[in-house]
Amino acid sequence: MTRLFKTLAAGSMLALALSAPAVALDDQQKKEMGEFIREYLLQNPEVLIEAQDALQAKQQAQRSEQSLKGIADNKDAIFSSPTDITLGNASGDVTIVEFFDYNCGYCKRALADMEEILAKDKNIRFILKEFPILGPDSLAAHRVANAVRLLAPEKYAEFHRTLLGGQDHASEETAIAVATSLGLDEAAIRKSMTENPNDDLVRQNYQLANAIGITGTPTYVVGNEAVFGAVGIEAIEEKVANVRACGKASC
Repeated sequence: MTRLFKTLAAGSMLALALSAPAVALDDQQKKEMGEFIREYLLQNPEVLIEAQDALQAKQQAQRSEQSLKGIADNKDAIFSSPTDITLGNASGDVTIVEFFDYNCGYCKRALADMEEILAKDKNIRFILKEFPILGPDSLAAHRVANAVRLLAPEKYAEFHRTLLGGQDHASEETAIAVATSLGLDEAAIRKSMTENPNDDLVRQNYQLANAIGITGTPTYVVGNEAVFGAVGIEAIEEKVANVRACGKASC
């Protein structure tokens, strides 16, 4: 039996299997079909790799489609939320939005990318989206960050760089230690955390992430696209250049 015939036969039998229960199979037919498919896959294991590649491509296309729609439907919340901290040029011609968690190891490594981008490109507006997804300590650290934003927004950038760039596990205690080292009063921080919790802010960012298809950190939004993961400065700069060239992250 030629490979082409086997492929066609296997495809037909798989189609038959997927059509059940519209096509009723008796026990013997089920057994024969299972043995045939098993034999074919053992003899042609590359088919499994091809199927996996096709599945990943389909999932990536679906994720990209979801992110494009999610960004288009939520532009104001993504790019113009009054609760976000903006670094760089507030009037920059291209905006980069980063969803991050203070305990995300990839976010810690990507901090250097943000710093380099802001140092090299004076026309970038960089927005930080608090997105604590790594447990109670992350939630607590982000509550402290919110208190810093409310009490001393001019110190938030330094707080962010120090906490995210540090080696310690981020928690309420470590975040407060960073904030007090910058001159904030611990009692004022705790009072702000009690009176002005960031629950609504975090919930809004969770909803945004769900709409865009974000499941991990860091995730960036550049122009009309989401960029998933710590992809490196070159990939981000390419998206920025595309936005300037054609108004979209991919020209």
